Amino acid sequence: MPAEPFIRTPTERERRGDLVLAAVIFVGAVLSAALSAISLIYGDQQAELWTALVYAVVVAVPLAFRRRWPGTVAVIVSLAYFAAVTIRVPEIYVGNIAMFIALYTVGAWMNDRRRALMVRVAIIIGMFVWLVITMYRDAISEADEADVVAGAMSPYVAFMLIQLLLNALYFGGAYYFGERSWAAAAQRAVLEQRTVELEREREVTAAQAVALDRVRIARELHDVVAHHVSVMGVQAGAARLVLERDPAEAARILSGVEGSARDAIHELRQLLETLRTPGGETTDAASTLALDDIADLADASTEAGLPTDYAVIGEPVPVPSLVAVNLYRIAQESLTNARRHAGSGATADVRVRYDEDGVEVEVVNTGRTITQLRPGLGQLGMRERAAASGGTLEVTPRSLGGLRVRARVPLAATTSGADR
Repeated sequence: MPAEPFIRTPTERERRGDLVLAAVIFVGAVLSAALSAISLIYGDQQAELWTALVYAVVVAVPLAFRRRWPGTVAVIVSLAYFAAVTIRVPEIYVGNIAMFIALYTVGAWMNDRRRALMVRVAIIIGMFVWLVITMYRDAISEADEADVVAGAMSPYVAFMLIQLLLNALYFGGAYYFGERSWAAAAQRAVLEQRTVELEREREVTAAQAVALDRVRIARELHDVVAHHVSVMGVQAGAARLVLERDPAEAARILSGVEGSARDAIHELRQLLETLRTPGGETTDAASTLALDDIADLADASTEAGLPTDYAVIGEPVPVPSLVAVNLYRIAQESLTNARRHAGSGATADVRVRYDEDGVEVEVVNTGRTITQLRPGLGQLGMRERAAASGGTLEVTPRSLGGLRVRARVPLAATTSGADR
């Protein structure tokens, strides 16, 4: 995407400063004209004093608008200076300053850089042409009125060379400092734009971090609350059914409800303590859950009314804690969904497989036939956990009824997944 062209616009403070500058130049020009008239800088060829007052107005007033219309102001001031020197107006010093400021302003403030170059080059060329003509006229006058000094260089030629050198420095300085001011302003504008963009990116990054934290907290709360509440609901329903005919069994089931509630409170407290701790984004890594704890999930599922078999296939290998927690939560969510949706008489199988390439957790349940999967928070959370571990997740309806959930994490990706 191409960068926008730099445009320099004066502020209200800078415009007020130009008014003050114009007033100072006018006062200086009036004082310089008075003193120059008294000192007779042009001798008998000096113009009337009132011409100096007009000249002071012409070179001072445009400077009040130098940043708004720099090219026009430079042309007016330069023409006034040429005319004043030509007709011997008794003021040359403040006029020189005014023309330097006007030329500098063209380079520093004119947004059309091509036009700024043309205006300055035209004024400089015109000035040197006028200077050569003036020098030629004065040389003829000097040759008629005085003896020409023999040698390599006469005093008049030396004086003219000094004038050329001073004018070159004068115009070269106005051009150079104007360009430097424009370049500095453009660089400053780029830095300010970059600062704004960095601030905007920082705000977006902060908002994304907050959003990610909210998603992570929502996922943790869903996994903890949904599982335990589901178990308590099933157990409470079973206790209600056997309360009158088998009080002992009802008491045993209610003790299971109490245990599930205690486990839920414990996990919620652990989650909240981690969130309150600085750097608490490593919630899962600090957890003590492991793949072996999936066996407890199978037992709890069986007690909750969903007979669940558990088996480990292959030789167990060390698994990073983040991967273990994510696979544990996937198995937990799968069994919770099976209890809620499989219907009566359903069963489940949980398999933890280890091989040379990775580790896999598979949960298969029987029950109602599922024609179409309806995505929900549970499936979304499982997919996020699998992706966070560098693995994949498959959720597939079974033709005989029920569902198969398979989460696989390659061993080569466990380290990078845990780092992420």
